[in-house]
Amino acid sequence: MKNYNILIIDDEKSQREILSGFLSKKGYKVYSAESGSQGLKMVKDKTIDIILSDFKMPEMTGIEILEQVSLINPEISFIIITAYGTVENAVKAMQLGAIDYISKPVNLDELEILLDRIVENKNLISENQLLREQLQEKNRINSIISQSSKMEEVINLASRSAKSRATILINGENGTGKEVLARAIHYISNRKDKPFVAINIPALSENLLESELFGHEKGSFTGADKMKKGRFELADGGTLFLDEIGDMSVSTQIKILRVLQEHQFERVGGTESIEVDVRIISATNQDLEKKIIEGTFREDLYYRLNVVTIKIPPLRERKDDIPPLIEFFINLYCKENDREKLEISKEAYDMLMKYNFPGNIRELENIIERAVVLTRGNLITLGDLPLHIRGFKEELSRPVLGKGTLPEQVEAVEKELIYDALRESAGNQTKAGKLLGITERNLRYKLKKYNIKH
Repeated sequence: MKNYNILIIDDEKSQREILSGFLSKKGYKVYSAESGSQGLKMVKDKTIDIILSDFKMPEMTGIEILEQVSLINPEISFIIITAYGTVENAVKAMQLGAIDYISKPVNLDELEILLDRIVENKNLISENQLLREQLQEKNRINSIISQSSKMEEVINLASRSAKSRATILINGENGTGKEVLARAIHYISNRKDKPFVAINIPALSENLLESELFGHEKGSFTGADKMKKGRFELADGGTLFLDEIGDMSVSTQIKILRVLQEHQFERVGGTESIEVDVRIISATNQDLEKKIIEGTFREDLYYRLNVVTIKIPPLRERKDDIPPLIEFFINLYCKENDREKLEISKEAYDMLMKYNFPGNIRELENIIERAVVLTRGNLITLGDLPLHIRGFKEELSRPVLGKGTLPEQVEAVEKELIYDALRESAGNQTKAGKLLGITERNLRYKLKKYNIKH
């Protein structure tokens, strides 16, 4: 069953009957109305998801019905049925909010394809909304902030795979929010009431990593003065997040593979097999298929870990997400630093939108936190941004040494030294002047002379 309600508004009884019969067989619950006023009453009294409305009717036109429906419930998807030769009216209806139009006589196959597309989009929006609501409830601080279509796809894939038992591999550059997504998946899964346990693999040596993962028995090595449970044991019934799995040694990979296959392990120095029920989500910024070819990552483990693969695009590929992230981080750090709400200037905002963020969301967060802490007024300006962002345009036009007359080359060298001093002093003119051995006043004169902006 489609579980979607469709309302057909058409003054022709035969047309209503044909469409109603076809759509009922396709699993939709269908209502019909012979006039606009009757249809609008149904919209008010019943739950309607999609409306199919004839354009030309005696009492109200399709556009007039659309305008009224938009006031009652703008979430209803509206399709105009138009006769040949009045397509321009249908286009006008789409400009007013209709999702699409279909010409008479109605091609039922074409209609089915159109409705499938609408239903798929509604399901996507519904699933993503559910995910966000649960994220906000369970994990408010680290909730996913996005409005780009690329992240909508990521969120949808995460929501669809969350309740399964499948392992998930999250791929993305550093700072893209891989652990945030992993936590979100856990909190909407059937394991949400059990622990979410994370481990950062590159932060630990091989021996320490094994002890952290599997635990150890008392006396198993120097310093093991008591028994310790490992992350697998602590995550029993819940989720274990293995961050940067590509940095794991081959010997540890073999032990992880055994846990995935047999659901049991022994603590370091122990002989007793411990059974666990753990869902593994792993993450990497590396090309694991390339590492397989190089012999540094096991192919069998790779296929065990990535039953579902989710790739998080870098921030530079989803710049639609920068505005809501800026807003979120400003609010967050104003609250943390007991500051009233700050605004951001157009110049600073434009510079952030143009910047490529090699450090992704983590870098943007750091920039906004710094600006909130350092700004003196109630407006974040260009001067509150780090020098490497303010000056990245100027870097492209730095002087080329070794060309031109002697005065021109002397000027180029002087500019180069000023750029270096400003960078080293983070834009502080007093410090830059001292580094250059000149007064701040003299430096200001040279900045103006050479049109150096910082």
